Amino acid sequence: MHKSNISIDVYLDEQKVPEQIKWKASDSNADMEQIAKAMMVAFWDGADKSALRIDLWTKDMMVDEMADFYYQLLMTMADTFNRATNQPEMSADMKEFAKAFMQKFKKSQLQQNQ
Repeated sequence: MHKSNISIDVYLDEQKVPEQIKWKASDSNADMEQIAKAMMVAFWDGADKSALRIDLWTKDMMVDEMADFYYQLLMTMADTFNRATNQPEMSADMKEFAKAFMQKFKKSQLQQNQ
């Protein structure tokens, strides 16, 4: 059996707020650690039938970046859901929600900036 590792280092300030996130995967083509402003990791506990999550973002992550991050996550989650369940209609519904979510966010940002 092949083993692959993903390592994540989170650097915190004095108040334990993330300042920097670095990660590296053993099977990646990248030679160096990668820097990220945010991360979401989810695990499925089959025994408890529950999702366990780690959601972190650095203090320099901008609000518009966070919205774009969520939009992209929702879109890729829809693709993954379709591959895992063969439910293209439900996947399309998820993508429509993601698009509406982003449009609503952009509208709210325009209103706030006026």
